Amino acid sequence: MVQPMVWITILSFLGTIVFILWRPRGLNEAIPAAIGAVIVLLSGSVSISDLGIITNTISGAAITIIATIAMAIVLESFGFFHWMAEKLAAKAKGSGIRLFWYVNLLCFLMTLFFNNDGSILITTPILVMLLNNMGLKNHQKIPYLLSGGLIATASSAPIGVSNIVNLIALKIVHMTLYMHTAMMFVPATLGLLLLVGLLFLRFRRILPKKVPNLVSGLTLPSYHPLKKEPQYTSEKERSKFMLFILLFVFAVRVSLFVASFFSIPISIMAVIGSLILLGWRWAYLKIPPGDMLKKTPWYIIVFAFCMYVIIYGLNNIGLTDLLVGIMHPLVSGSLLRASVLMGGLLTILSNIFNNHPALMVGTLTLTHMNLDLLSLKIAYLANVIGSDMGSLLLPMGTLATLMWMHIVKKGKIRITWWEYIKITIVVIPPVVLFTLVVLYYWVSWLFGGVLQN
Repeated sequence: MVQPMVWITILSFLGTIVFILWRPRGLNEAIPAAIGAVIVLLSGSVSISDLGIITNTISGAAITIIATIAMAIVLESFGFFHWMAEKLAAKAKGSGIRLFWYVNLLCFLMTLFFNNDGSILITTPILVMLLNNMGLKNHQKIPYLLSGGLIATASSAPIGVSNIVNLIALKIVHMTLYMHTAMMFVPATLGLLLLVGLLFLRFRRILPKKVPNLVSGLTLPSYHPLKKEPQYTSEKERSKFMLFILLFVFAVRVSLFVASFFSIPISIMAVIGSLILLGWRWAYLKIPPGDMLKKTPWYIIVFAFCMYVIIYGLNNIGLTDLLVGIMHPLVSGSLLRASVLMGGLLTILSNIFNNHPALMVGTLTLTHMNLDLLSLKIAYLANVIGSDMGSLLLPMGTLATLMWMHIVKKGKIRITWWEYIKITIVVIPPVVLFTLVVLYYWVSWLFGGVLQN
């Protein structure tokens, strides 16, 4: 007979997912996650001692992501992303085709240097502003926004630090950020190039040949998270200052990998970088750091912790054992099968349950499979590909995509779920399969069948 705590844990998980995707009246996703976690804890499937393990697992990832988001908010206070969007769009020189590539470059860089949620929250409203100022028709705006949204979210795959759930999974499998990037950057980047190429082929007949030349000084939309920008004495001064900031951000990003290589917690370097930027802003704009208490999305920590409590409960009642029994015979003995099948499984789970819980379930499953070191790490990276790229098949696959659709709607641009799926059903499956196969060949060539952690 099935114990009551098993049913309670399963129903809590399903109920939490429903409310996270539904979000009635704009309900913050941390609230249903917190309620679900409390129910799971009271059911007994997660013990008090388990909470210590969970805290140790997610704390570093949560601190790193919060510090990174804080950096993004500080940079937007300087008008950095607004400036970058203007510069990239101006380089389009009136070409709608060229603008398409620059928009996607902006979204890729934003995620690579910060994170996918920050890319969606800050960059998408600016793109909406630019496209609306051009006077394009609704169907002409979709290629830029949809491709930008997909690239922004998928770009969290090449380096693990661009997504909180990737960082949590890294901790679970005991992989360094340096090793993740060495194994993943090339396959994931090639996958992104294929994705943007397929998107261009799909949209090439819709993209306008000519667009109005963009001018600087455009006003941020009212729904942008940061509406007020500083005034600079000249465009030359503004550009020079932004380039200094860009170099600093690049240095901070590099420091994370250096820290990981030398087994220094990357959260320390992320916090140092954000504190320096806060001090820089205080000295330059006379804005004290107190406003960060309000602007920083602290709920991300609550959400990540509570979701992991729920997933840990599922693990304790035997879900991962069930998946192990199904997947272990299929992935054992073949690195290519390990890559393709685990990536395929995470793609399915992500589009059914959302990629955050899916990647946690998939990663915990791997730790129970008793795989050899190389197979474990390839399977884990395949999970990340399924979670970060495969999850884009449906709008509900990632929280970032749901936020993106909400922002686009506020910008009075209509993109239905059907219009979204018509594109993703064509481009996402081949991109995921290609990236998973390239992962196998890249890692096999890179390490020659032997991997040292």
